[in-house]
Amino acid sequence: MSQAQLASPETRPLRAWQRSALARYLATQPKDFLAVATPGAGKTTFALRVAGELLADRTIDAVTVVTPTEHLKYQWAESATYAGIAIDPEFRNSAGGTSSDYHGIAVTYAGVAAHPMLHRARSENRRMLVILDEIHHAGDARSWGEAVSEAFDPAVRRLALTGTPFRSDDNPIPFVEYVPDAEGAPRSRADHQYGYAEALADNVVRPVVFLAYSGTSNWRTSAGEEISARLGEPMTKEQTGMAWRTALDPAGEWMPAVLAAADRRLQSHRDGGMPDAGGLVIASDQAAARSYAAILRTVTGVMPTVVLSDEAGSSDRIADFSRSEERWMVAVRMVSEGVDVPRLAVGVYATSASTPLYFAQAIGRFVRSRRPGETASVFVPSVPVLLALASELEAQRDHVLGKPHKAEEVWNDEELNDANKQKDEPGEQEKAFTSLGADAELDQLIYEGTSFSADEEDYLGLPGLLEPDQVRTLLSKRQQDWIAKGSPRTGAQARATPATEPTPPPPAERAPQSTRERLQTLRKELNTLVALHNHKTNKPHGVIHNELRRHCGGPPTAMANMDQLEERIATLRSWR
Repeated sequence: MSQAQLASPETRPLRAWQRSALARYLATQPKDFLAVATPGAGKTTFALRVAGELLADRTIDAVTVVTPTEHLKYQWAESATYAGIAIDPEFRNSAGGTSSDYHGIAVTYAGVAAHPMLHRARSENRRMLVILDEIHHAGDARSWGEAVSEAFDPAVRRLALTGTPFRSDDNPIPFVEYVPDAEGAPRSRADHQYGYAEALADNVVRPVVFLAYSGTSNWRTSAGEEISARLGEPMTKEQTGMAWRTALDPAGEWMPAVLAAADRRLQSHRDGGMPDAGGLVIASDQAAARSYAAILRTVTGVMPTVVLSDEAGSSDRIADFSRSEERWMVAVRMVSEGVDVPRLAVGVYATSASTPLYFAQAIGRFVRSRRPGETASVFVPSVPVLLALASELEAQRDHVLGKPHKAEEVWNDEELNDANKQKDEPGEQEKAFTSLGADAELDQLIYEGTSFSADEEDYLGLPGLLEPDQVRTLLSKRQQDWIAKGSPRTGAQARATPATEPTPPPPAERAPQSTRERLQTLRKELNTLVALHNHKTNKPHGVIHNELRRHCGGPPTAMANMDQLEERIATLRSWR
């Protein structure tokens, strides 16, 4: 390929971290360079600036970009155009080459693995810069890692990028340097690192508030046993999985309630300074995605955009949604990583995938900042592993060989693999499990690793334009208000109201509560107090529930009667 002329690039000032990383790169001129930067920080812009510098001084004469998905090839090619670099996203192994008008090509990791010797020959015959986007994918399978090593070993320069936690396993990632950590385990070393906390302080990313929804799930086992359990309460891994799947069942009450709340939050973003704010539902499989889309159509009156895996037209639908002012998109897999839709401000995490890698990729879709003050709201099931990941959003993770992260010791990649499969027929496990429904209620808010109690309607109406310190101040103030006045007293506490307090309205002025409503009121009060106790002690919600059960006796909250719930409420108040 002859050296194409660099087009006049669009002038875009670099952010401070990009300037720092570029200066380090140009000063050291390394063959391999690993940049770890939080999603939304601008890794693509940095990499293309490096490519432009190397093309201009003729250190290289060709570029190869390797991406995880087909869609990202086109996204890279479009971004490269603005940088004055022509990238061919439609290169095919069968063709073996491309027009000399291009500076390079974009391929997927799977494409490299399909013909590594072809890409090795391209690397040998040109002074090649290889940009390895989301390099952790080269560790997904030994065959992918071996293919990447084989194909790009002759490259003059290799620039590796990632914005999410690496996996912990025994497969080293090609072209990444490992150094012994304090315990002697090989740990990946980044040449430049820029985390979410730094990006938030620099107003590069949006603050994210997680809305964790709990509720009682009911299901029937293969043996015919009917079980009730509350999301977020201590239970076995199997029971947690069943309660979680029941909540995500589109035929139940949990998902319609959460989607309706998410749409109200989206409207608040639009009314409060983000008129084009969009929402994204991340589903586990295609059947669920279609069902969630139908629910949203009922809620909004408009059919949302639906993106299913890498099927034909997916990239165009994502691009059209990004440029439009449509309210919602429902997706499986396609929008979990790297996809750039800056107007996404509300998310619903409706999948069972729970690895740090997948969670961070998904949340990364909502953090890209366009202007100061924009916030993001992400709705998640109140499941311990997700709450822990939400609380650790700012944590930095490296790739450690043979030493799994804590969350992955309990929740491995089976959930992720399952979420990425195309499902047309239920498997044996699905056939053996019958969802009987679940209700939903806001359990807690999580911001900057801290749990806050809040009333659903009170929070959903907040404006979409708030600076990080304004979010922090607002939530802290409301938390103190909750602590100062407590939540509305019911049951035994209501009966113990001193005579000096205002007398409640006569029963004739209020509609009587059903047993179900009274139980729901007590459960909500108990969980509000648990959230307050969590804020005070930093003990996980599940631990607090366990302590209450040991102290008071009785079954889990989902099966407790009114007297038992009132006793736990009184006990927890006495602990304050």
